[in-house]
Amino acid sequence: MTESESVDVEVSIVGEDLGVDPSELSDDDLIRELHSLHRTRLDTLRHGSDPALANHLRRTAELETEYLARHPGREVDPHRLRDGAGVE
Repeated sequence: MTESESVDVEVSIVGEDLGVDPSELSDDDLIRELHSLHRTRLDTLRHGSDPALANHLRRTAELETEYLARHPGREVDPHRLRDGAGVE
């Protein structure tokens, strides 16, 4: 998509915070948004205002919930499991 192209998407509004409805995002856009949130997580936790942190938490939950809904059978790396944890 070029800068001159626009996409009509529904946004969710919480106070003044805007965010594209995660169900409207392509898989690539969803992953990009998740990367962005995870990259900024520590700075938001340490230095963001309370409303900024609340928005970050809300948005992270929305995007991760959408990812899990799209990928319920995602591949689990057995090397990332703790002892005693199994893969269902």
